[in-house]
Amino acid sequence: MKKYVLSIALVCISLISYGQSNYEKVMSEKIAKLEMCKTTEDYQMLANDFERIGKKETTQWLPSYYAAFAQIQKGRIQMRDGKMEGLSAYSEAAFKYLDQAESSAGKDNAEIHLLKKMAYSLSMMENPQQKYMTDGVKAAEELKIAEQLDSNNPRIALIKAEDMYFTPEQYGGSKTKGIELFKEALNKFNTYKPKSSIDPSWGRGEAEYFISQAGK
Repeated sequence: MKKYVLSIALVCISLISYGQSNYEKVMSEKIAKLEMCKTTEDYQMLANDFERIGKKETTQWLPSYYAAFAQIQKGRIQMRDGKMEGLSAYSEAAFKYLDQAESSAGKDNAEIHLLKKMAYSLSMMENPQQKYMTDGVKAAEELKIAEQLDSNNPRIALIKAEDMYFTPEQYGGSKTKGIELFKEALNKFNTYKPKSSIDPSWGRGEAEYFISQAGK
């Protein structure tokens, strides 16, 4: 009888381990594709993929996190092209996924708070003069929370560098100071270790790019 119970337990453990390894394999494949996205359509396809994974893996926060990240990247592509209309729609889509991620991960997750900061900033850029005192203030609050939770996180340093680099000098920005902050971010990327192979690790390439452009 004891052998029978032990056999059942081992089978259950094996099934759980297989399910977890399969989840991580699929997630790794989708995360790798994030680096290759070039259009809003590319990111939307991945957002859909991560949403489907999240519906199966209801206790995991990362699928919803990456779906939110894909939505934010869609908005940043549009903003890069000088199209500011409709940015709040991407922000709203991101928040839908971030609420789902937070329900699994809890309130004290620096990575989620950082994406909230990015989503609020994205919405603000739709009309900075009107939205600075609402979305702009909320973005600053989320960044502060993220930094309090994980001060060594390189992505937090990266976003602070972005803010400094792209903010006009009359409003306190500086490209020179921004480059220094990108260097600080890169130093943190060199020492920071994600909790797992599928935890957030994006951002190093951006820091390296801006540092390489210094003085050009």
